[in-house]
Amino acid sequence: MWPKLPQRVYFQDSFRSRFFSMGVQTPLRLLELAGQSLLRDEALAIAALEELPTELFPPLFTVAFAGRHSEMLKAMVQAWPFPCLPLGSLMREHQPHLDTFQAAIDGLDVLLTQEVRPRRWKLQVLDLRRNAHQDFWAMWSSSRASLCSLLEPEAAPPVRKRRRVEVSRAGPKQPSVPVEVLIDLCLKEGTPDQSLTYLLKKVKQRGGSLRLCCQKLKIFAMPMQTIQKVLKMVQLDSVQDLEVNCTWKLATLGRFAPYLGQMGNLRRLLLSHIHMAPHAAPGEEEHCVSQLTAQFLSLHHLQELYLDSISFLEGRLDQVLRCLKAPLETLSITNCLISESDLMHLSQCPSITQLKDLGLSGVSLTNVSSGPLQVLIERTSATLQDLDLDECGIMDAQFSAILPALSRCSQLMTFSFCGNPISMAVLESLLCHTVGLSKLSHVLYPAPLESYEDVGGTLHLGRLAQLHARLKQMLRESGRPSMVWFSANPCPHCGDRTFYDPDPILCPCYMPD
Repeated sequence: MWPKLPQRVYFQDSFRSRFFSMGVQTPLRLLELAGQSLLRDEALAIAALEELPTELFPPLFTVAFAGRHSEMLKAMVQAWPFPCLPLGSLMREHQPHLDTFQAAIDGLDVLLTQEVRPRRWKLQVLDLRRNAHQDFWAMWSSSRASLCSLLEPEAAPPVRKRRRVEVSRAGPKQPSVPVEVLIDLCLKEGTPDQSLTYLLKKVKQRGGSLRLCCQKLKIFAMPMQTIQKVLKMVQLDSVQDLEVNCTWKLATLGRFAPYLGQMGNLRRLLLSHIHMAPHAAPGEEEHCVSQLTAQFLSLHHLQELYLDSISFLEGRLDQVLRCLKAPLETLSITNCLISESDLMHLSQCPSITQLKDLGLSGVSLTNVSSGPLQVLIERTSATLQDLDLDECGIMDAQFSAILPALSRCSQLMTFSFCGNPISMAVLESLLCHTVGLSKLSHVLYPAPLESYEDVGGTLHLGRLAQLHARLKQMLRESGRPSMVWFSANPCPHCGDRTFYDPDPILCPCYMPD
């Protein structure tokens, strides 16, 4: 009677026989076909995972995922020999099914319930982010090492030592180490995400042994009660990028504020469309604003702050600014009402001295003196790279006053100030002040006042082309022919922006019937 071969030897011989029977094909195709052939005997493949060469795990996992082999996926997660399993990037390439996703989560769940860890267990992170580890699967699937492992036999352990090998497969009992699940969350109303629901259920069941970490969190229209349930299961100190795109009342933002304060590693924050209730009780509004701004004291790593359509900002910008504890690289305040004192506080804020990107688009500065804006530009001139003053209602006198400060912005690369009533003379002065800025490559300017036919805002395209050609000529004469100057103005009929360089890219409103 022939002695029974060890499982490892039988598995490797079986895999090689499948490999050689396929003839000469590309390495990637060979691995795919070999994996598909092996998975026809799924029970054998699962039993042999303990001895599967490490470099064969990624290609075999890819085939199992694409073929919806749930039991194999579940087993492979438990035996995964790498610290990180980048499932998200694989889900991007292969449209995932709920059953395969649940199988992967179940494998992790089983792993966490084991008192004795598998010998090969290295998994520390399950990464569900779809834009992370883009090259992991391709790298391993096309690896030459994968082919070598198929072609070079490994010495099999003697049959007589089989019992000792089986006993030693399980490692000693170790203290429980949490496994992290990395995910980018987008919370919005609509059909519930079944995959997310299943994941949250497992996180809740496993308690601290399964940590849900989220670097990017976007919140759209969703009941606050639902948002709170999700956030209670997220490791809030893992959030680095937060967008709140909700039409919230200030009181609703106040209920969210304590969660914001726990995001101590936040780098980027966007708050949009926060408005005050029309009949708020006396003192309630101030309490909510104070509750929000107090959370900024905990955001020691904040680098980018975007405030869009925030109705409570007027007269309170200093309250927000003085709570900032770290220098900002980006500050964008758009479509908000602010006062002259707000702009003065902004120009004196310690957190703006290292700004690279400053945006005040849609902030009306018509009735504001030029002094605070001039100081703001001067204090950021050493680092400022992008400046956006679109639709600010800035007129000739104000614009002329800030030109000396603009001329000192040595790092400036783009400058946009569309939608402001500026004359051709001021545009020529701007060109003269900025032509020496070697890094300035793009300027987006409004159609000058002289290019309009009437006060109703009708552009005379011929005049505009002539004025644009004049600016181009000045750039050539100044030795900066490669600097791009675009003129842009909204169409008076549809509002779409029309560009001119020098010929217009017309919107349909200008097209003949």
